[in-house]
Amino acid sequence: MPAEPSSARGSGAGDGVGLRGRLVTGLPGAAVIDDGTVVMAGGNIVWCGPTSDLPVGFDADLRQVPLILPGLVDVHCHGAVGHTFSADADGARLAAGHHAAQGATSVLASLVSAPSQVLLEQIEVLRDLVQDGTLAGLHLEGPFITTSMCGAQDPAAIIDGDPALLHQWLEAGRGTVRSLTLAPETPHFAELVQLCREHGVVPSLGHTAATASRTREALGGVDGGVGGLWSATHLFNRMPPLGHRTPGPIAVLLQAAEQSPGQVVLELIADGVHLDPEIVRMVFGLVGPRSIALITDAMAAAGMSDGHYTLGSLDVLVQDRVARLAGTADAGPGAIAGATSHLLENVRRCVEWGVPLADAVVAASSTPARLMGLDRPGPNRVGAIAAGCRADVLVTTEELELVQAYRAGTPQTQERNDRADSSV
Repeated sequence: MPAEPSSARGSGAGDGVGLRGRLVTGLPGAAVIDDGTVVMAGGNIVWCGPTSDLPVGFDADLRQVPLILPGLVDVHCHGAVGHTFSADADGARLAAGHHAAQGATSVLASLVSAPSQVLLEQIEVLRDLVQDGTLAGLHLEGPFITTSMCGAQDPAAIIDGDPALLHQWLEAGRGTVRSLTLAPETPHFAELVQLCREHGVVPSLGHTAATASRTREALGGVDGGVGGLWSATHLFNRMPPLGHRTPGPIAVLLQAAEQSPGQVVLELIADGVHLDPEIVRMVFGLVGPRSIALITDAMAAAGMSDGHYTLGSLDVLVQDRVARLAGTADAGPGAIAGATSHLLENVRRCVEWGVPLADAVVAASSTPARLMGLDRPGPNRVGAIAAGCRADVLVTTEELELVQAYRAGTPQTQERNDRADSSV
């Protein structure tokens, strides 16, 4: 359906910024507007829509640009520029700032499995960065997962489901923990999910060896059906493969996402390493962008050169931008250890692989924002270009190369005017 022009009652352009170009709002079902305008003022979007509908008084100082997108929302990210999200507040700020400057203007800090006291310390430090707006929330990727599917997590830190521990972490988070990755087969699974519901945390199934029947029971046996929001942590990665006799969790998660659009959201890492393009195209075709959250799973090497890094307590070697656990020469390549890409790069890959531009943008903006409750009305609403939303806006070339990222109307980096089509 076409996007309707929108405006904030009583607002004017003031000293704001006006952008005119091809406009992708990020709203589900909205068509790309070939000649659209976005007006930002006071940190928010005050008008957007077809340029032909622009009210009198909003047409001053419009800047022509190739393509306008909403700021992207990354709900699974471990760090960047040499820093891992941890108890290092300064490093976390640098990592979040880097991703914002690369187009992901809202980022959840993902914490890998670690001893309880370490996780508690990380939560207590990072919650302040959520409260001051640096981060959009916290994501606990473990430790209630399955050792055989730990991937690049320390198996010594993986423990059975413990509701008392989870309650302690969530209380310490003071509402900043937004997502928890857990395996359906972990003990006390139902109690853990109930705690998530009580604290507004999205349970995310992942790092699991669960059968199809166990996965179906997990989704339907807690609240009498898929009644609350669920997600799947990096679908296909660190779970049994989809087999025609042993379907595992993937078949159930795909079916649930298709049958309950928007209620079950599947994370995909479209970095060209974790998933084949055919798989990405297939999932978009089966469940649509309202049930997909494109993520980076980026670790400290994002924005850096190849070399040695860490993820949690484990050593990681990055070669040709592929991160793997460091191992001995005779042991062969280690497990993939997160990623090094940026979210806009993953959107660009999806489009190159045949996913419609509007769908790829929805999966990297409004869907993850809605999943984590970041789209609620108010001045900090993100995930789309609509009046009243925070002015998180990207300007890109037609090839989806970033020209400028705005966060709350503030440019995040020096303008990249060297791009061939950075202006028209």
